[in-house]
This record gives sequence, C-alpha cells and structure tokens, in this order.
Amino acid sequence: MYQEAAAENHLGFVAGPVVLKAGVALSNSLFPENRPGGWHAARGVRAAARSRTRRMPAVMATEGAAHDPGRRHGGYDRSAPLNTPLLDSVRYPEDLRGFSMSELKQLAHELRWDVLRSVSKTGGHLGASLGVVELTVALHYVFNTPEDHLIWDVSHQAYPHKILTGRRHRMNTLRKSGGISGFTRRAESVYDVFGAGHSSTSVSAALGMAVGRDLAGKKHHAVAIIGDGAITGGMAYEALNNAGHLNSRVIVILNDNGQVSLPTGTKSAAGTAPAGALSGYMSRLLTSKEFRDARALAKEFSRLFPDALQRAAAQMDEVARALVAQGAGANRETLFEQLGLYYVGPMDGHDLDMLVPVLKNIRDAPGNKPILLHVRTEKGYGYPPAEAAFDKYHGVSRFDINTGKQHSAPATAPSYTSVFAKALIAEADEDRKIVGITAAMPGGTGMGAFGDAHPTRCFDVGIAEQHAVTFAAGLSIEGYKPFCCIYSTFLQRGYDQVVHDVALQKLPVRFVLDRAGLVGNDGPTHHGSFDLAYLGCLPHLVIMAPSDEVELVNMVATARAYDDGPIVVRYPRGTAVGLEVLRSKFGYELETVPVRGKPLPIGRGRIIREKRARTPTATALGTGGSAEPFARGVAVLSLGARLLDAVHAAEQLEAVGVPCTVADARFMKPLDTDLVRRLMREHDALITIEEGSIGGFGDHVLHFAALDGLLDDGRCRVRPMVIPDVFIEAGTQSEQYEEAGLTAAHITRSALQLVGKGELRFRATASMSPVSDTPAR
Repeated sequence: MYQEAAAENHLGFVAGPVVLKAGVALSNSLFPENRPGGWHAARGVRAAARSRTRRMPAVMATEGAAHDPGRRHGGYDRSAPLNTPLLDSVRYPEDLRGFSMSELKQLAHELRWDVLRSVSKTGGHLGASLGVVELTVALHYVFNTPEDHLIWDVSHQAYPHKILTGRRHRMNTLRKSGGISGFTRRAESVYDVFGAGHSSTSVSAALGMAVGRDLAGKKHHAVAIIGDGAITGGMAYEALNNAGHLNSRVIVILNDNGQVSLPTGTKSAAGTAPAGALSGYMSRLLTSKEFRDARALAKEFSRLFPDALQRAAAQMDEVARALVAQGAGANRETLFEQLGLYYVGPMDGHDLDMLVPVLKNIRDAPGNKPILLHVRTEKGYGYPPAEAAFDKYHGVSRFDINTGKQHSAPATAPSYTSVFAKALIAEADEDRKIVGITAAMPGGTGMGAFGDAHPTRCFDVGIAEQHAVTFAAGLSIEGYKPFCCIYSTFLQRGYDQVVHDVALQKLPVRFVLDRAGLVGNDGPTHHGSFDLAYLGCLPHLVIMAPSDEVELVNMVATARAYDDGPIVVRYPRGTAVGLEVLRSKFGYELETVPVRGKPLPIGRGRIIREKRARTPTATALGTGGSAEPFARGVAVLSLGARLLDAVHAAEQLEAVGVPCTVADARFMKPLDTDLVRRLMREHDALITIEEGSIGGFGDHVLHFAALDGLLDDGRCRVRPMVIPDVFIEAGTQSEQYEEAGLTAAHITRSALQLVGKGELRFRATASMSPVSDTPAR
C-alpha cells in the first residue's frame, strides 16, 4: 500500500520515491517480522510484553473470504471468526502492546465480532462501536493507558474500549441493573478517566487534564476522541479555540463517519445532508486516498530523512495543504490550523498500517502545540446489516447476529413519540406557521416523521441545543409557531437560552421534551429527571405533562393554540397506555385515539376517579368498629404518566376500606389551585406523584398549600412522591420505577401509612394482594 501510494502520487516532485524508501525502512523498524527471517527474533523480544497471558496460535478460522482487515473497500473479511485466540489473551491493553501488525489486525477482527456477539444479546449502541474498532486497538497499542488518558466524547462508541480494559467478562451485563454502563464511567474503571453520555465535552476535559499535567510537571498524554456529530456542538469549538491559545499539548482525534444526526438523512429544510456547513467542510477535507497516504506518510517519515529530504517532504506537505485548502474553498490553512492546532489527515481510520505509525509520530512529536488527527471511519463497519441500514444500527435491541433482525415484543400501544409526531403533522397540515426543530435527534423526537411530511418546515440544527432554542425564538418573532423538540436531558444544555432568550421575552416557543422521566437502559446521563425543577422556577412558562396518548394529542393542540408565551409539553419514553386502559381505567369512550386533539383550558386538571363510600367491611378493618379518624380517605394527585399506577393504587386501597380519589393535574404551571383546595379539604391525606426530581410539581403544590393556609389546621397530611435525590442507574424502566419508589405498590403503602394502616403492605404484582409484613418504606 505504501508503494502504491508513493508511486501514484501526482504532486509533481521527487518526494514520492523518498516516501517509498522511508516507508519500507520504517515498516521494518516498527515491525521486525516484515524483514526476511525477522519474525522469530521479533517474537522473542515481544514475549515479555505478553508474559501475563498464554500465547495462542495466530490463526483465524473464518467462514468466508481470506482475512484482510487492512483493506477498506471490498476486501475486509466480514465473516465471523470461529474463535478468538488473540482477544482471549488480552485482558488489559498492556497485553496487546507486543503484538505484530498482522496480530493487531486479527485482534481487531476478533474484537469487532466480540462486540457484535455481546450487543446482540443485550442491545445497545452498536454502529458507533463497530466503526472505531481499529482506532481503539491502535490507541491502546500506541498510548500507555491508563497513565495516558483517553477521553471518549459521548462514549457510546466505547464498547471495544471496555472489552480491552478488563470488562469483557461483564459485557453480558451491559446497560442492565447492577451491570456496566453503556457509556464511560469513572467509578467503573481507571481506564474511564472521564464519564460521558452527552456530547461535545471531550476536548474541554482533555485540555483541562493537559494543563493540569503541565502545571504538575508530568509527562502523560491527554487524547480526546470526538465524532463529526459531536464537533458540531459549540462547546467543542470553544475548547479548540482555547487549546490553540494555551499552547498545551492535547491530542484530538476527529472521528469523521458522516453520521451527524440520528439518523443522518432526515428530510429537512436543508435537504437530507448531515446538519450544518461544518459537515460539508469535513467532507471536502476528505480528499483522495492517494493524498491521505502520501501526506500521512510524509509526516511520519520526515523525521527519518536527511535535512535535504526533510525539506522536500515539507514542500510536499505544503502542496498537500494547499490542495485541501482549495478543495475546502478556504486559504492555505484548514479551520483547525486557524484555531491554532496542528492538523494531520485526513486518513483511513480502519487502516492499522496507517494508524499505528501516525499515532506513534503524534505521540512522540516535540513541542507543546495541540494536534488534531482527522480520521475517516464508517459507522457499522464490518457488519453488513449495519452498513446497509439507514441508521447504521446506531442503537439496537437484541438481534439475530446472522441476519441482523432485531427482536422486539409486539407493541400493545403506540409510542408516545409516534403519537406526538402524528399529532404535530396533523396540526401542521392545517397551520402553515408550524415548524419543527430538532438538535440532531430526528428519530428520537418524531421530527424524522415530521420531516417526511413537511420537509421545508423541519430544521435539524445538529448537536446545538443552545442554538436550537434561540433559533426557535427568532422564528417566533417572525410569526411562526416553532415546536422545539429536544430530549429533556439535552435541554439542560440550552438552559440559559430558555431563560434569557425565551422566557424573559415571553416569546411563544413550544418546547416538546421527549424522554421526560426515567428512560431505562441508557441510565443517569439520559434520564429526564430535572426539567420540572429547572423550568418550574421560570416566570411566564406554561408546563404540561400528559397522562396518556389522548392527553398528549390534546396538549399538542393546546401548544399550537397558545400564543401568550412559551409552553412546554413533557412526555416519557416508551409506549402509551393503549385503548383498553383508556376505556377501562380512565373512562374514555373511544374507538380509536384521535390524531388531532382539542385545546385544553390552561391550568385546569381533572378528576379521574372519585372516592367510593366506605363499606361495612372497611369499618371492620378499624379499631373495634368505631368511627375512624381518617374516614375522609386519601387523594392522589398525579402529574404525567404515573396516573395509571395511581388508579391501580386506588383500587387496592378501596379493597381494604380506604376511600381514594385520583386526579390528573395536567399542568404544573399554572397550577390548578381550585383542584388542590378541593382535594385537601375533602380528604385526610394528599399524595402527589410525578416522574421528576425534588423541587418539581410536589414542591409547587406544597408551596401553594402553605401560602393558602391549607396546612394550618393539620386536617390534611401531604406526601410528595418524586424521584429520590440520587442518580438512578441503568436498568429497565420498571426496575427504575421500583428503585425510585414510584409504583402503584409504593403509592398504596404511603397512603396506608398516612391513614394509620401501615401494618398492611402490598406485593408489587398485577394482583396487588395485601400481606401483613412491616412496610419497607
């Protein structure tokens, strides 16, 4: 490959033949087995580096074509290895640092299929991990981790890293309760030097580590690995700008896979290309394969040349830079060089023959100037079903590894996301002022479907939540009705814009927060736990939370109709309640869920279930059949999707003689104060329940009750039920609701304790049968 690259170089001077000779020399120097008869001598030198593991034969038994992972276009062996001898010998990165180049390639092949086998059984973020296998192997081979720090941006691509750093045996617990995280996590491994889950943070963290290293007089490296999607986030450019100014050696690996949004290719006002002009700039940097080889080799080999040849290599480098600059429509420097970084690349991120020597040169380069290495990878690489998929298998459920078909339980109801998307499309069919905005998450927010229906009114701004919010503010000033659709956890990144650019100016931006509450296997980085607290304290906001799919459709209509200021709709991840539940538990008389809803009166809740009269059986449960002090019963006031659990709890409470009213608040702001007064005056106890943190809906109810004097006579006890003041770890949503204490069983126990029947406890089963143990909480 080196010879072809040099011979086919069309830059027009003698550097080509020099590169060829230097390439052979360096190849022989780095990998002695390439010399005639050199393998046996080299093997002895490397034996000590692998003394902790048993060497197994470097033979790959495959089902298919000859193994050649170094070739990118068509030659890569996509068949599964029958065994993994090299990977079996690697527990930690130090175990692979004595491998030959051919062994590194074989290790990468085994590692890719180990990722596939693991994720096929657990589900998870697959495509990104498949795309960085060779890069991960090269980084751990070249750098002395964990002393040298690898910081993975977002870190959903870190599964190969986890396998190589002592966690292979735990991959079957990935994203499960008590298992390993789907992202890097400091508490999990010394190799995870920085936790992640959100985007565009790696360069800032790596730069901070680099400056701290320099202040302490240490010598280790700080390496940030960031994707072309994450680098669209403004924080990444703030860090790059600061890195160039500080002149502290930080290494940035730009992993460019052309997948900016999830999924890339959503129809929008800008077409179907990845979001943003920066993506186009990256694409223009990806010039010919000959250029990548020649430029990378010239950089790597120039240290080995005599002075005259170094000058020739430098001349070749300048010509190459000029070609890139002309292709990008800029001057002789790339954007990154203008920010003060030394730019290397672009190069093939799946080619270990290229990656290893270039990374070695970067590692050993003198000086303090920050370096950016631009590598091109393919998301889903090496697994045909992922390569062919629209989303490159970004996130998958369990799947059949032979066919790629994902396993999913039959849906009993539509997802809240799909209900929202259909409702917004229906509203937009009638109102041409409606526009949709997403920050690189069209698939997860319903904007993908909206873009299919109304492409010229759909805007994917990339991973840029701050910009998304203020962009929506500007649209509202021009008379449009922007629906700014962002995951609850990601809106945290645009909070100042919500306060300063929207709420303060009372602009009618419609915020739609998907994944509000506990989200399941993605864990604490993705829970939407805090939006009720951080939005509830802002003046001018209206905040709604639907209890079911019909309410969500109505709230979309409400948001469309509301022009007096900003309005928020938050809804959970997962499926809605379904028609049967809507009819049997919530009292709807429906044949189908309507596509278009009716605007709700602002700040008005509803009673779902009135308390029933006490029965003789209920009286018998008291003390000696006498009148009981809590005869007025309990009220449960729910905000959002915990309403069904509240109804189940009410049924069980009344089965043991405790009257229970269930109400749906609908709105956190403005609070339905008349409903709160009625519930507190007519009941002995009020329980509020929400899928949010401390400081949210329950606190607003208590604050109002205290100021209104509803607590003064002590006749009504109040208990808020919220997500506790901890970060809930990964698991299923049902496991997380149990851990958080937000199930029907927990509501029932809390109510029984409030009315003096704490000796009864209910099992968290479908039957909810009572048992006579002391309640756990």
